[in-house]
Amino acid sequence: MIIYLNGQYIEEKDATLSPFDHGFLYGIGVFETFTSLAGQVFLLDWHLERLNQSLRDLCIESTIEKPFVLDIIHTLLNQNHITDGHARIRFNVSAGRGNGFSADPYEEPIIFVMISPFRPESLLDEKQGVILHTRRNTPEGPRRLKSHHYMNNLLAKREVGNDPSIEGIFLTKEDDVAEGITSNVFWRKEDMIYTPSLDTGILNGITRRYCIETLCALRVSLIEGRYPVSHLLSADEAWMTNSVQGIVPFRRIGEIALPKNNRTISTKLRTQYTKERLEHKE
Repeated sequence: MIIYLNGQYIEEKDATLSPFDHGFLYGIGVFETFTSLAGQVFLLDWHLERLNQSLRDLCIESTIEKPFVLDIIHTLLNQNHITDGHARIRFNVSAGRGNGFSADPYEEPIIFVMISPFRPESLLDEKQGVILHTRRNTPEGPRRLKSHHYMNNLLAKREVGNDPSIEGIFLTKEDDVAEGITSNVFWRKEDMIYTPSLDTGILNGITRRYCIETLCALRVSLIEGRYPVSHLLSADEAWMTNSVQGIVPFRRIGEIALPKNNRTISTKLRTQYTKERLEHKE
């Protein structure tokens, strides 16, 4: 695989990072994961908005511009011979070397980008939700970043295993519904849509934002708040969202079945999201 590393396109085996990089020493770094379809990245502006806010939060002195990102993606597609333009992309910014453990800003961050082939037809049509025993940790700062601090997610993944058809669902320490291991969650009860609010400590997901804005445009009522797991388990339908898998309904959560014929909202959202992602042009 050819990767991008600070201005160079190199074989992954030749890539090196300094052991003094604070992304390695202290986990000071953030990333975005997204896909390209036929070389086009859906909602890239939103990904970069979140990424740049995270860089400001971490005092990493870099602003990532869209033309820069698109140039890297298209070069990596070519150099990795991904001719259909369908790829999964992880865009990372690590803090770089710092002045020991200090409060100084990071002036020389490390940017590295990895890419691999992506098959849209491999996406699952539904998943099973499992309520995790592992609790969602609280963010290190005022908001959750998509950061290199991933131990909480890893512990949750070990709890449910590697079956791609299963998504673990975190609760907070107060027993409120939080988010999936790599997703946000929504559910419908009668005519109302519910999703955990950001003050539960969840990530402000890009596809979460898409759902909220789309539901608003469709004039479907939605409430962001704090909900016990019993509220989720009494839903008529529920679904998860992330930028790679899109919008995926749950067939069941724990022992509670969620019938296909109740998927009035998730099916509509999934159809529209898939259509817009396929038709999107930069």
